[in-house]
Amino acid sequence: MNQPKLLLRKSFTLFLVFVCLFIANNSFAQDGKALFQTNCASCHAINKKLTGPALAGLEERGPWSDRKKLYAWIKNPSAFAKSDAYAAALMKEYGVAMTPFNLSDAEVDAIVKFVNTPVPGGDGKKTEGTGDQPAEDNSLLFGILALVLAVVALILLQINSNLKKLTDEKDGVVRGEPVAFWKNKAYIATGIILLFLTGGYLVAQSMIGLGRQTNYQPEQPIFYSHKVHAGINQVNCLYCHGSAMEGKHANIPSVNVCMNCHMAINEYKGEKLFHPDGSEVNGTAEIQKLYKYAGWDPTANKYTAEGKPIEWVKIHSLPDHVYFNHSQHTKAGGVQCQTCHGEIQKMDEVYQFSNLSMGWCINCHRETSVKFKDNGFYSMYEKFHNDIKNGKMDSVTVEKIGGTECQKCHY
Repeated sequence: MNQPKLLLRKSFTLFLVFVCLFIANNSFAQDGKALFQTNCASCHAINKKLTGPALAGLEERGPWSDRKKLYAWIKNPSAFAKSDAYAAALMKEYGVAMTPFNLSDAEVDAIVKFVNTPVPGGDGKKTEGTGDQPAEDNSLLFGILALVLAVVALILLQINSNLKKLTDEKDGVVRGEPVAFWKNKAYIATGIILLFLTGGYLVAQSMIGLGRQTNYQPEQPIFYSHKVHAGINQVNCLYCHGSAMEGKHANIPSVNVCMNCHMAINEYKGEKLFHPDGSEVNGTAEIQKLYKYAGWDPTANKYTAEGKPIEWVKIHSLPDHVYFNHSQHTKAGGVQCQTCHGEIQKMDEVYQFSNLSMGWCINCHRETSVKFKDNGFYSMYEKFHNDIKNGKMDSVTVEKIGGTECQKCHY
């Protein structure tokens, strides 16, 4: 076989392989269920309110019947809310600015399609034991089709090779024995390149996600319910996390802070509490665990043993090379706890709400307007104050005061 024909056959093989990979990739990209669970499920359910509104029937509300407006809202909520009254009212109602998502229009369409055909339960998750899947979910079909096309391509190549062999024999052309595919240098090189590209992609994705632990919810030594304390009993966040407004770290309260209340409160009589696995929590027994750490004897009503710190499991962690100051965000910037931590007042055991990635922080800095007017912390920015006074600008984002400069957050 001459070189041009050999090159053409190999090029055709590579083309078919890449077409199959492209089809398979698109099938996974359009999987609305996976996209919903990855990007939306931490804040939204389909038929009930969570941190954000229920998504069922979203196209019947506000401007969302216009897909272009829905795309704009998802990709840049803060900017869209400035020009749309419904979006602005939505953000005000829930008190939390939605995180921007870099989703393609097709991916948004897939999520909307999934939301419009939910599984039983209404939370966007498969109901155990039902075996139900979202209606019209064709991802499996596309995956099978991609595999079938790959097999057909290999069969056609083999047929082409056999036909070429027959014509050569008829024309009297002497051909050597064909090289087995596992000895063929072209196939081996192609396989190595594909493995290298796939491995590089997977390694890059793993490195990008290194250290991120969205939805991380470790089991703590004591079942502490923020819902009971901050939600039902309206305990102010600053009572326990006193340095969150004035210091770099929010800090975890000492055992003595807990005992200020629990010297008198030694029995839990509130609504039932449950672990994430569904098992019921004995609230009174959890208070007894606190007494053991504090060395407190509730019968004698005094400390009878040496106390020790509660070994809480850290949830929110940033790399050592990242500088983060709580007071700069909460006091100077006026950022609410729920912006980064989610609706903490509705959580029992706390989990990590945000991914705390660099992109997440940068997007927030680009879109969040600081409380600039009458804020002494920003008194040095005379030009911006004059521009606001003269009507040249109506707000100042964190980016405009250096919030996206590398040295602001990195040592």
